[in-house]
Amino acid sequence: MAAFGWTRVNKPDPAEDAAVDLRGLTDPSALLTALGKVVPRYLDLADNGVLVYPACKRKPTDLLGDLRAIWEHTRLEAMRYIPMVPRQEAALLVDPARQAEMIDAFLRQQPHENTVVDFTGTAIEDYGIAIYAGLNWLNHCGAVAGADPQKFSGTLRSFRRVMVVARQWWAIDGAAERCRQLLEARERPPLVFFLLWAECTNLGREIALAAAGASLPEDALARVRSALDPEELEAKG
Repeated sequence: MAAFGWTRVNKPDPAEDAAVDLRGLTDPSALLTALGKVVPRYLDLADNGVLVYPACKRKPTDLLGDLRAIWEHTRLEAMRYIPMVPRQEAALLVDPARQAEMIDAFLRQQPHENTVVDFTGTAIEDYGIAIYAGLNWLNHCGAVAGADPQKFSGTLRSFRRVMVVARQWWAIDGAAERCRQLLEARERPPLVFFLLWAECTNLGREIALAAAGASLPEDALARVRSALDPEELEAKG
């Protein structure tokens, strides 16, 4: 996972920096815990004007205005709703035994179009609200950045289809064991957390590319297109 080097600006506390370092994290529970520490730090930097927010509005001359940072931070902005859920029940997102329950609850839930949300206090409902809010945030940022509308057409419907396929995967005998094997191989089974992370990563890249404008050289464009994660791109500054 990306190191979130932006946490090192503005006289960082080394202990805090280490606590939010996501490098090498493949365990979904550890990544979810780290995300909960990163989100408040990022929002604090934004609230205090250290970083232009949302990231899709940054220019190359702004602090962390490079494509990699915009991609990384746009994903973080979309994922921030998950640790905001007031009554955390992380097992719903990362425990193989709870995936069918979480997916069924999500698919029963009616989509909403809000990025400012009212949580209910029931974790299984609030995670669904948070997921929709994150996807709607990406739609918003795509429009702000001038991304290709076709890349964002039917975002909510598309993710619901992904969840339907995931439900089928978890219904097959031996799914929990396959999940364990994939995690040991440092691969990503269709845990709800990973599914949302992947969607935010893919759409965040489109937003970052749009924010970078048409000036990106062809070789750089090809590198971004082939990258699976912003950490694969060379950091600047």
